[in-house]
Amino acid sequence: MALHEIQRRRTFAIISHPDAGKTTLTEKLLLYGGAVQQAGAVKARRSQRASTSDWMELEKKRGISINSTVLQFDYQGYRINLLDTPGHEDFSEDTYRVLTAVDAVVMVLDAAKGVEDRTRKLFEVCKRRRIPIFTFVNKMDRPSMDPLALVDEIEGILKIAACPVNWPLGSGDAFRGVYDRQGKRLHLFERTARGAHRAPVSVVGVDDPAVKSLLGAGGHAHLAEELEMLDAAGEPFDAAAILDGSLTPVFFGSAANNFGVHLLLDGFLKYAPPPQPRSAHPLVVAPDHDQFSGFIFKIQANMDPRHRDRVAFLRVCSGTFTRDMAVTHARTGRRVRLSNSNKLFAQQRETVDVAYPGDIVGLVGHSDFGIGDTLTEDAAIAYDDIPKFAPEHFAWLENGNPSTFKRFRDGLSQLLQERVVQAFTIPSAARSVPLLGAVGPLQFEVVQYRLETEYGAESRMEIAPWKLMRWLPPATDVSLLTRATLPIGTSVAMDADDRPILLLASDWALRCFTTDHPDIPLSDTLLGG
Repeated sequence: MALHEIQRRRTFAIISHPDAGKTTLTEKLLLYGGAVQQAGAVKARRSQRASTSDWMELEKKRGISINSTVLQFDYQGYRINLLDTPGHEDFSEDTYRVLTAVDAVVMVLDAAKGVEDRTRKLFEVCKRRRIPIFTFVNKMDRPSMDPLALVDEIEGILKIAACPVNWPLGSGDAFRGVYDRQGKRLHLFERTARGAHRAPVSVVGVDDPAVKSLLGAGGHAHLAEELEMLDAAGEPFDAAAILDGSLTPVFFGSAANNFGVHLLLDGFLKYAPPPQPRSAHPLVVAPDHDQFSGFIFKIQANMDPRHRDRVAFLRVCSGTFTRDMAVTHARTGRRVRLSNSNKLFAQQRETVDVAYPGDIVGLVGHSDFGIGDTLTEDAAIAYDDIPKFAPEHFAWLENGNPSTFKRFRDGLSQLLQERVVQAFTIPSAARSVPLLGAVGPLQFEVVQYRLETEYGAESRMEIAPWKLMRWLPPATDVSLLTRATLPIGTSVAMDADDRPILLLASDWALRCFTTDHPDIPLSDTLLGG
């Protein structure tokens, strides 16, 4: 295996609060990488096409990302794997799974809003995994917060050191560009129609008379003062601190107008890590390990409406993947042949014969693969499990038309394998209708939409009364948890792997249970399954 192939790969995701500009930035990165010739819009007008990375019809109608797609392209000698993640908070669990497959992230902030709630939650996931984080402050061409206040907010709320790599010249209508603190150059901003093509960029020295003329005496003095303040009191640039996740480099720009995107991309490629070692407790597997291994972090059916197929997304972690190779499916111990392998670009597919650590391969047609499964040539390797999160919304789903029951059953089974939702059974329940749990209520809408459009199955949904779920220890004697010993409205149920759970109607019920049963530990996160 060529070490060169590992070193030139960069695998990352973009995280943000909804509407901060994640999908727009994704498309502009593709534009600079030559993967598309003209970028779409996040919430496209009818006369424009939907964004490149959003392929499901429901995404196009609602103008949001609710699925994760894989976008691979080459840029300046690098092979870039960009994992586009759902933007809506109801699909955060899918985003968390994607973050297990990346080596770095780009965090997008709205310049007018700063650090928002979902950004903070996603940042915490990255911080726990010590993933290097690059920050892009977007929408500088609109009214925004003071840039010094933005940097202070990043450090104060997220508890991470922040070092501006470039510095904005004004904001909104007064936005004139950014100053490259390392290269000592000024990049001037010029608006272009709808930001559809690469924006022209002029680069001049900061002391050039043209700069003083552009900014005026007051503006130039203000820039000099802020830069002096950053040099004296700001965080120094430290490449090692970026890699260990303790410092985030900050870039300013406007994704919609293509400004600052190439500066972010160039800086990211220069300082982001290549594929990193992965934990397969008790082993740590290096990318240059001579035998192939990887894990499945996502499953998706019916990406191409012309085919009723199922794609398992595999992150290559070590060795060299070759089409038609035989590997061990670690969970079952079976030997399988990986013959139908694809490189994905949203809906587009291309057969892949060889892939290296950091690459994402779509494996088609393996119905027994599950999320978190390890595929390996080395039987000693089994990568750490990908967690499940406790749902906060529950509903019963039943087939509205008996003539489509088989399609309903098969479609729901597929969606459960994708972990779009989770399914539970209540042994004491009189009805046999599936009880579904979701992190966000929009997931239920997706389930019904996909059952109808992809499987031709009608469904009826009834919201269930529970608001919380917790896993019980596997050895719990659930026969002791009767109505007399449980808070009002609490039920004992089983998950899809026959592990006992509690369904609770409120935080009050959860507090009552933990008070009455201090010897029974509860969990809102489950590894495996």
